This record gives sequence, C-alpha cells and structure tokens, in this order.
Amino acid sequence: MPKLTGIKKINIAVFISGNGSNFKSLIINSLKKKSKYEVKLVISNKTSAKGLKYARKFKIKKKIINYLNKKDAEKTILVELKKNKIDLVCLAGFMKILSNNLIKKLKCQIVNIHPSLLPKYKGLNTHQRALNNKEKYSGCTVHYVSSKLDSGKIILQKKVKILKNDTCDRLTKRVLRQEHLLYPRALNKILFNL
Repeated sequence: MPKLTGIKKINIAVFISGNGSNFKSLIINSLKKKSKYEVKLVISNKTSAKGLKYARKFKIKKKIINYLNKKDAEKTILVELKKNKIDLVCLAGFMKILSNNLIKKLKCQIVNIHPSLLPKYKGLNTHQRALNNKEKYSGCTVHYVSSKLDSGKIILQKKVKILKNDTCDRLTKRVLRQEHLLYPRALNKILFNL
C-alpha cells in the first residue's frame, strides 16, 4: 500500500468472524488519498471466515486465533497487535466478546460497529427484534468498546427506515449498506480529531 508523504497514517487491525464486508469497506476507504489510516492486520477466530479473502486480495497480514482457550487467545492477540504497531482496533462482525482484562491491557482504542440504533437492541438478532417490536426505524451504530456489551460511547449512528413489507433479510441488507458508509466516516471522525 503506498505511503502518503507528509501524512502520518494510523495503523489499524480489523477483527472479523464472517463475510468481512465491513473489513472490505475499511480497506477500500484506506486507499483513498485523504485517508488517515492503513489496514495493517486482520484477526479472525475462524479459518473459514469468508472475509479473509480480502486479506489475500489486498495483501494484508492475517492471523487466525484459536479460541479454545480464551486466555491464550487474548495473549496472542496482544502480541500480534504490539508486533504490528497497531494504533486502533476495529471490530467488524467479530463474534467473540473481548474480556475486561484484554480491554484494559490494550494500549489503543477499540471501536465496534453494531446493527442497531444503540442503546436499543444490544447483542444478537437485532433486526428480528426490531421487526417483532414494530419499530419504525432500525440502523447501525459505531461506538467505542467498553467492558459492558454494546455500551461504549457512541461515535456515529445512521437511521434506516423499516418498510411495511420488510423481512429480517431485507432489513439486514439495507442496514449493511449503511454500515459500509458509516464505519469509514466514524474512523475519519476519530482520526481527524487526534
């Protein structure tokens, strides 16, 4: 990835467990001229995570973390982040909860993208829960990671109107499109304020 002269780029690591579409969005945005970050590392708890193909395609270092022993897994994460001089961690569909111990030991900020308008619908199955409760809006939130699940300070949110004929699948796809736009915007907001 070309280095921009005169602009200090922040090194980020992206944690994924699945398709990695937000990972891809962050990579593509990192290649833009005014980007203040470079994706240095992707960490996954699954060798089968489809998103790892973007690491190959864009030549980004990848590390698969075996989570059979959480303590060992988190030790490995700390070593990898230090080794790669990571300044910011981005969770993007990472299906493991980081321990308070790891959050405290990390020498950098951690952000996450969540498919609801927090503080509503923390945790899983957010879209189905929003539909079941006949909400008018769903959406997505980028927030700082704290010791409580999906409870850290909100950086940015985007509302998505729930349509009459919405299914969980349709709503998921529409919210995901907004996630791809929101996550890079949130990073820019954080990094331009550093």
